[in-house]
Amino acid sequence: MIKRLHLIFGLLIFVVFLLTGQYMDRVQHHLAEMPDATRLLYRSRHIYILMAGLINLVLGVYFARRNGAVQRWIQVTGSLLLGIGTLLLVRAFMTEPQTGILVTPFTHWGMYLVLGGVIVHVLSAIKD
Repeated sequence: MIKRLHLIFGLLIFVVFLLTGQYMDRVQHHLAEMPDATRLLYRSRHIYILMAGLINLVLGVYFARRNGAVQRWIQVTGSLLLGIGTLLLVRAFMTEPQTGILVTPFTHWGMYLVLGGVIVHVLSAIKD
């Protein structure tokens, strides 16, 4: 179940990555006429979406359900952290570059949650 969710979610986020690239290309005209800080915010959030999508895709391919109840609970927790963090990174792309300031709460928390989700998944592999 979790394996399939990660695979589908990862594919959807990869499509979002492709769409954000098209948005920057077609709507924002290759980001050519904007200040450097705004361009950096767009590009970095775009790459963060790719990173999160690929992590989900890899989990969707290689996820192995653990035998112990505690380990399975840890896996579910890691998946929730990763999913919420990924959605925050998508939100960051949609909102943070337009502000023109370097206060980036969605990216900040999104990256921490993705990191936490990955760490928790790694910890779930540790045997009691």
